[in-house]
Amino acid sequence: MDATRLDSTRLCQVGRLKSLVQTLSFLKPVWSWYLAMRPDDVEFGPFRLHLARRELSRDGTPVQLGGRALDILLVLAAAKGEVVTKDQLIAQVWSGAVVDENNIQVHVSALRKALDDGGGAQRYVRTVQGRGYRLVGARDRAPESDSVQHVLPIPDKPSIAVLPFANLSNDPQQEYFADGMVEDITVGLSRMRWLLVIARNSSFTYKGRAVDVKQVGRDLGVRYVLEGSVRKAANRVRITAQLIDAGNGVHLWADRFEGALKDIFDLQDRVAGNVVSAIAPKLEQSEIARAKSKPTANLDAYDYLLRGKASLYSWTTEGIDEALRLFYRAIEFDAEFGSAYGMAAWCYTRRMANGRPHSAQEIAETARVARRAVDLANDDAVTLCTAGYALARVVGDLDDGVVFIDRALELNPNLATAWLTCGWARAFLGEPDAAIKNLKHAMRLSPLDPLMFGMHNGMAFAHFLAGRYDEAASWAERALRVQPNWVAAWRNAAASHALAGRLENARHAMARIRLLAPELRLSNLNDLMPLRRPEDLARFAEGLQKAGLPE
Repeated sequence: MDATRLDSTRLCQVGRLKSLVQTLSFLKPVWSWYLAMRPDDVEFGPFRLHLARRELSRDGTPVQLGGRALDILLVLAAAKGEVVTKDQLIAQVWSGAVVDENNIQVHVSALRKALDDGGGAQRYVRTVQGRGYRLVGARDRAPESDSVQHVLPIPDKPSIAVLPFANLSNDPQQEYFADGMVEDITVGLSRMRWLLVIARNSSFTYKGRAVDVKQVGRDLGVRYVLEGSVRKAANRVRITAQLIDAGNGVHLWADRFEGALKDIFDLQDRVAGNVVSAIAPKLEQSEIARAKSKPTANLDAYDYLLRGKASLYSWTTEGIDEALRLFYRAIEFDAEFGSAYGMAAWCYTRRMANGRPHSAQEIAETARVARRAVDLANDDAVTLCTAGYALARVVGDLDDGVVFIDRALELNPNLATAWLTCGWARAFLGEPDAAIKNLKHAMRLSPLDPLMFGMHNGMAFAHFLAGRYDEAASWAERALRVQPNWVAAWRNAAASHALAGRLENARHAMARIRLLAPELRLSNLNDLMPLRRPEDLARFAEGLQKAGLPE
């Protein structure tokens, strides 16, 4: 390279460095007060300001708010009712830049509009003439006890969370398509043994929210965050993605992929492959190839699979039934679609978890779709996991079920669902300590998982089998705080309290069971809990009998 070109290159690099320094110095005043604030949330009226997540909600529903208006609200909340002068707002929100007073009023007006606080009402944001503004009626609120309270340690190996992609199709019905794209990319990245990938369920807790990637990194304990968007129109699809260092917010990589809808799987492969290459440029091409996954060449079948998953993740009885119907529709379009068989089998396990007893015909159908899924799975860890758990839980075939779950973990050691099902399977086999270890690992891989209550209840059952009834009851109650009508958790609570000598608590839990599942009897207990060791079933039945469960 000649001297002129070298000097030009250096000048360009210096210019970029100056720009970065200016950006960081601009952000420093805002973050200095923000990071010094308590991690508690603030409530006023029907509103809740989530400080750590920079999110405002009204009665649990997110409120859309511009960046400057949100910064102003955060400054006012930090002042705890004291007046914040206009000069202080400029220093904190605009980093001391020269700002016209009308500019402040514009953003304060936008804030009041979002709070329905306009028209001179000033119920929350009050103007103090000649001085500034103050937030009234605010009160601190500590985070929920079961939420993530601490910064998770960043693991030694690379770690990533794939956030929900924005649906830019102007069609709410296409939301499932964007979600399915993210799920496939997550699964593809999870195949990399050297990469810790946060499970889909935890990442999707950020869906529909404006997020700070640094906070996401702290919440989930990851080094990188992938975000993007999907635009689907007619027979074309465009995917944009960007990889961000969660530690410093620096964009490491960005790309756009566009093509015909029939080439959707090739686009997904390219996104996953390029992200992996950005994290580890020297990664061999064979490792990139392992991230590729084409579930089916039949787009109609795949479309039904995505719709079914979108319905299943509601975790309601109606949602599970609708998901099962959609998975069967996918099978109608493609009789060799292993993923659809596996998800259908998973639906039957969810029905049982909701306390619905299975007929002999349903058990036989579960066995059929689960074994068909295994036959078609090849190296699909998700399919092996869901099918294996259905065989263990619903069919009662613990030996084959565990083999398939273990195979799923060999293929994809980052699959939180596989660790969850492995924990339950080990408990059924009478190995409570192994179950606890597996369940703890599932919770680490997916620390914000909406299915965390299932992990908590698994911990409750494993501790019960180990004879630690106080711990078992505590874990069951944590699960019930999230799912108060979940019969499985009430069973664990009733049996644990009874054998711990707390009969009043046990009978309270049994009253809930009798209300939610009046058909439950000691005689059909084994149908819900396929336990290998007779002494485990006998002890569980003893606890429930003491709590008041009839024969």
